[in-house]
Amino acid sequence: MTSLKVLPLLLATLAGLSAQTLQRPGVTFKIFQFPADKIPRVDGNLEDWAIVPEEYVVGTNQLMDTVHGRGTNVDPKDLDVRVKVGWVKGMNRLYFLYEAYDNYWDFSRNDLHNDIFEVVVDGDLSGGPLIAQLHPNKAVDRWDAHFSMHGVHAQNYHIFTPALGKDWALAWGCQPWIKDLPWANAAYNYNFKPGESGKLTLEFWITPFDYASCDGPRDSVESKLWENKIIGLSWSILDYDDVNAKTHAGFWNLSHKHTMYGNASDLVAFKLMPLEPRFRKALEAQWSFVVVDVSRRLVAFKDLSEGRVTSWKWDFGDGTLSTEQHPIHAYQKAGQYIVTLYVEGPAGASRRAKVWDVTLK
Repeated sequence: MTSLKVLPLLLATLAGLSAQTLQRPGVTFKIFQFPADKIPRVDGNLEDWAIVPEEYVVGTNQLMDTVHGRGTNVDPKDLDVRVKVGWVKGMNRLYFLYEAYDNYWDFSRNDLHNDIFEVVVDGDLSGGPLIAQLHPNKAVDRWDAHFSMHGVHAQNYHIFTPALGKDWALAWGCQPWIKDLPWANAAYNYNFKPGESGKLTLEFWITPFDYASCDGPRDSVESKLWENKIIGLSWSILDYDDVNAKTHAGFWNLSHKHTMYGNASDLVAFKLMPLEPRFRKALEAQWSFVVVDVSRRLVAFKDLSEGRVTSWKWDFGDGTLSTEQHPIHAYQKAGQYIVTLYVEGPAGASRRAKVWDVTLK
């Protein structure tokens, strides 16, 4: 029981220590939690994002040109962007809304010469190089490095804004499958042609991976997302203003460290926020469990109730009860059990029953 109480604190402490190794110390951006009944549709429209407060917007004023020496002096008549990031409790997805005005949209070619929204994510704060070119051992063959570490522990998405006759993104690494369903999806809304000015809306979601295998999703491990977790995340806008130019005219970077594109330690801290107060119930019973010893039928129960709780009562379904918040219970015989948690607090009372979730042999 003690370990159940200590684990969240330990995880939070480790996340805090890891966050200190990221760029822009003292800066932590927020990721909005969508309620389960308000998950955004990926259709390129803005309606689903209207519930996200302005304090979650990461704007052009947070960007720095780390290539051409223009600092933070972004001319909004040239480029102006707004980004919102969201998540849904119980799903390992990051949702993005990217709104951008550009005075020249470059997307007529079929190569990387394209206005790009480059996103890099490190879901477990593993840090360190994530592309072959930055492998710490220069003696390692580039292709050996590519297939052993490029995009494996953190991922880089070159997202074409917009994509014309090509996939919506380049997943930079040996795992092109991470940009496809069921791991990602995207939709655009715009009405300009190549070389014109205008506003683009890009809506997409991605799945961060602690380990994205070159052999495919079967051998990969998704990053688990939970409330108050800190992840590493950053983006840059590669702004082309001439279809014949050899390189981009701007590399506007949220990290303010140019190598954010290939080193996860150069990302910025983002926090997965709890639900906003207006979406929370005043009191709602909820719980989970783990079978800690199969042979003894020993089960650890964890209270996950929302709101202020002053008393707990567990009915384990075998005729025994407990008033502990996080009890450990040993069942005497095999069976399928209906377990119910009753909670009370200033806002009233609530219960949560799970029918036969606890099944023991």
